[in-house]
Amino acid sequence: MTVIICEIAWAVAARANSASAAHRLRHAGATLPGLRWLDLYAPAAAAANDPYVQDGPAPSYLAMFAFPSLADLDRAANTKTFASLVSSLPVLTCSALRHLDFPTGDSTTPAPLTAPFSYVVRYHRPAEDEAAFVRNYLAGHPPLLARLPGIRNVMCYLPMSWRRADGPSPADYLIGNEVTFSDAASFDVAMASPIRYELRAHYHTLPRFSGHNTHFPMDRVRLIG
Repeated sequence: MTVIICEIAWAVAARANSASAAHRLRHAGATLPGLRWLDLYAPAAAAANDPYVQDGPAPSYLAMFAFPSLADLDRAANTKTFASLVSSLPVLTCSALRHLDFPTGDSTTPAPLTAPFSYVVRYHRPAEDEAAFVRNYLAGHPPLLARLPGIRNVMCYLPMSWRRADGPSPADYLIGNEVTFSDAASFDVAMASPIRYELRAHYHTLPRFSGHNTHFPMDRVRLIG
């Protein structure tokens, strides 16, 4: 199943209230044509421990609008509702991403996305050979991630050439990754497993890139779908 994500990122302000953002997003999403689902990601309330990277709390919220195609995203993005939503938020980036879903454990099909804790990873450009980097990442990283104890979902996001007319710029992603768990405690157990060390070893074999990568624990809630 093809899924195209429109990722909107906006800054977390002091005393930010995710409940008000959720209300605004749910109201807007209810009228968007072609919307399959809408998720809101907020900085995780519980601490999470990755032995290799500690990037701190996420600096932004993420709204992830899912559509069947880029054409459907275009139609939704050109509505007054979408324009009003974007103008009402301190939007940093608005990006179109192709969503890839991978099975975990012994399953042959991906599990439904229901887990509330996400570890959101983004690799940013540039890279000497973007295609080689993405190809090697997809070949080696998701199969290892799928073996982490307690993991619920493994997803990757590939940037697409798209920008809403007169809208915010897309993020400079090379590739995105997301893994989900039942809670932060389950994530900590996975990060202490030998698989985490294998993932780090694979990271060091990836083709050279001079961008940066970010790793943020986030709480996810399904608003629509």
